[in-house]
Amino acid sequence: MKYLLLKHYRGAPEPGGEATPMDRWTPEEVDAHIQYMNDFAKRLEETGEFVAHAALSPEGRFVRSDGEGRPPVTDGPFAETKDLIAGWTIIDVESWDRAVELAGELSAAPGAGGRPIHEWLEVRPFLTRMPSPAE
Repeated sequence: MKYLLLKHYRGAPEPGGEATPMDRWTPEEVDAHIQYMNDFAKRLEETGEFVAHAALSPEGRFVRSDGEGRPPVTDGPFAETKDLIAGWTIIDVESWDRAVELAGELSAAPGAGGRPIHEWLEVRPFLTRMPSPAE
């Protein structure tokens, strides 16, 4: 079963985690965080549980179809994912419990001062089939 782990550096169900935004970390702290992420991915590659991961740029806009002509592009008024989602990892594991275990481990990536950031990760299963209209 494949799961998407969304990294929410600034969004969470409740307060907690590293309070220092990444743009205020030292270059060494950013490097340590990225190394943790790469080591995590490499270990999961070895077990066959890794699919893909990527960090997201803070630049982004909302775009939608508006009929004829150029689609509108806006920065809001919606909550912007560029302020909430910093990156993602896709894993392919045997169970929900394993997905939760790995998300918890990923949540402990180092941040400012080398302390675990204890960030919230959103764990979302991929659909294995499209639901029917009756469902």
